[in-house]
Amino acid sequence: MNIENNKAQMRKGVLEFCILCILSDGEHYPTEIIERMKEGKLLIVEGTLYPLLTRLKNDGLLAYRWVESQSGPPRKYFTLTEQGQAFLKELLDSWKELTESVNHIIEQTQKTN
Repeated sequence: MNIENNKAQMRKGVLEFCILCILSDGEHYPTEIIERMKEGKLLIVEGTLYPLLTRLKNDGLLAYRWVESQSGPPRKYFTLTEQGQAFLKELLDSWKELTESVNHIIEQTQKTN
């Protein structure tokens, strides 16, 4: 069994959640999202981010606006929609529940080992 493959699958499962969390504090340009993910030790590249942003937008969770740039083409800034905010709240509740459950199992296992 390849541990790197398992780690990649776990990371993949939380990328959308992390993107929504980042956007919960206001609008962001994709490069800013990538930087915030790097700060959290979750590496993501544009080729992964843009399809996720498009899917989240198509699902009604994100909106965007074009902003003129002084150093190149206009930039697309993303924000959460009301639906996206409600969805993120549900994800946060589920995340807390999941991490508590997993941490409980880990603690119980470590006590017996």
